[in-house]
Amino acid sequence: MTAPPQSLAAYADVVARIARAAQACGRDPAEVTLVAVSKQQPWEAIEPVLAAGQRVFGENRVQEAMARWEGKAKGLTLHLIGPLQSNKAKEAVAFFDVIESLDRDKLARALAEQVEKQGRAPRLYVQVNTGEEPQKAGVTPAEADAFIAACRKDYGFDIEGLMCIPPADEPAGPHFALLRKVAERNGLAKLSMGMSDDFETAIRFGATSVRVGSAVFGARL
Repeated sequence: MTAPPQSLAAYADVVARIARAAQACGRDPAEVTLVAVSKQQPWEAIEPVLAAGQRVFGENRVQEAMARWEGKAKGLTLHLIGPLQSNKAKEAVAFFDVIESLDRDKLARALAEQVEKQGRAPRLYVQVNTGEEPQKAGVTPAEADAFIAACRKDYGFDIEGLMCIPPADEPAGPHFALLRKVAERNGLAKLSMGMSDDFETAIRFGATSVRVGSAVFGARL
C-alpha cells in the first residue's frame, strides 16, 4: 500500500515537533515516546503510520483494541490509556504491554490476580485525576501517595509511572507540574501526559510519553 502523503506528513510533523520541544528545554528527544492513539481510527489511517516506523500505539477500549490489533501486534507496544473495568482485567493483562489507567483497589486486585494466573505482567501507570473532575477516572492528587504505596505493598506492583488528562477548559501546565511533583515524591520517573493540543507543553514539564491521536491521524470518525 502506498501511504497517503498527508498521513506521512502529519506523522512526520508530530515527530519533528516532539524533537524540537525536547531540544528547546535541554532534553534528549529519545527520552520522549510517542504513543500514537489509534482508538476509533480506521486501519487505512493507521497503516501508513505503522509503515513509517511507529511502533507504540494507544487504545481506549479492550475489545476494540483486540479487534484492531489481533494478529498484527508483533513487534509493537500497545498501551491501554482508557478506563479499565475490573471484569476486563483478564483480557487487558493478556493483550496489553502497558496499562496506564490503574486507579482503584478493586482494579489493582483484579490485575494482580490475572498477573499471577497468566504469568504476564504489563507495565503499570497510576492515573491521577489532577483536576478532580467527577466524570473522569483517576485517583485524586491527595489520594495518590497512599494508593501508590498500597499497590506496591499489597500487590507487589512495580509501578512504572503516572498518567493524567488535564481539564479541557484549564491551562494544562499546572496539571503537568502537579503530576510531576507526585511522581518525584514517590520515586517515579515516567510521566504519561500531553495530547494533540498540549504535548509540547507536557514535554517542557517532563513528559516521558505523549499520547497523540488527531494530530497524527486526523479527526476520529
